[in-house]
Amino acid sequence: MAEFGVKVRNGDQSDIKAVLDFWAEAAEGTDRHDSPAKVEALIARDPESLLLAELDGELVGTLIAGWDGWRAHLYRLAVHPSHRRKGIGTTLLAAAEARFAAFGAFRADAMVLHDNTLAHHAWSAAGYTRQPEWARWIKHL
Repeated sequence: MAEFGVKVRNGDQSDIKAVLDFWAEAAEGTDRHDSPAKVEALIARDPESLLLAELDGELVGTLIAGWDGWRAHLYRLAVHPSHRRKGIGTTLLAAAEARFAAFGAFRADAMVLHDNTLAHHAWSAAGYTRQPEWARWIKHL
């Protein structure tokens, strides 16, 4: 159950700095090169994709719920360390899944780092499973 008072809303241009600062503190490190321009482009392309969880006006969680017209993708599920295990991640996932259901999506996939075992427990508890028959192939541009 989510902590009383948690509200989920869509992020907008005015949230970019706070989101980047939040990710630097609360999100697992990655090889991404986050920038204001990239978050701005995300919001411009899909204004409902960036979900923010707030408690008493404070940013306590984020989730990118991307829909490309074909598939539902989840990125950057992050909850502030002092607010973990209070249902905030579950609340964000429920909002994303409702968004995807409205599009008619039948499955959502999540990008989760192999070494982020804390996240593995959270995703598993939310009903997500690792898909062993797929591997992600990348090429740095």
